[in-house]
Amino acid sequence: MPQTVQCAKLGRELPGLAKPPFPGELGQRVFENISEQAWQMWHEQSVVLINHYGLSLADPKSMETLMEEMEKFFFSEEASMPDEWVPEGEGTGAGIPGLGGGEPGGKGAPEGAPGGKGAPGGKGAPARK
Repeated sequence: MPQTVQCAKLGRELPGLAKPPFPGELGQRVFENISEQAWQMWHEQSVVLINHYGLSLADPKSMETLMEEMEKFFFSEEASMPDEWVPEGEGTGAGIPGLGGGEPGGKGAPEGAPGGKGAPGGKGAPARK
């Protein structure tokens, strides 16, 4: 049975992780202060960050960025979604990953992309219906 921790992210006592998620000081800090529930929230956040910024887990610079974002997510008020990120199902471009979906005022497809305006003076691809 996992330990219980006073979760720094969620502010209450919850079941913690079974073991440190990775070696090092930050991994130990996460193990001692972050609940399993908050770790799952980080997993979802990290997928958004990896996809949005095109991070490669094999690239040391990308991993450094991800670790910095993890520390912010768990231990500071600075954590946030990327500025340009639109949750699926919001904005225009419904059903197209990364383009939001269906609400007026959304970003829609960029120029030149399927459903976008195309190059200046051009017609672009027809919008999907």
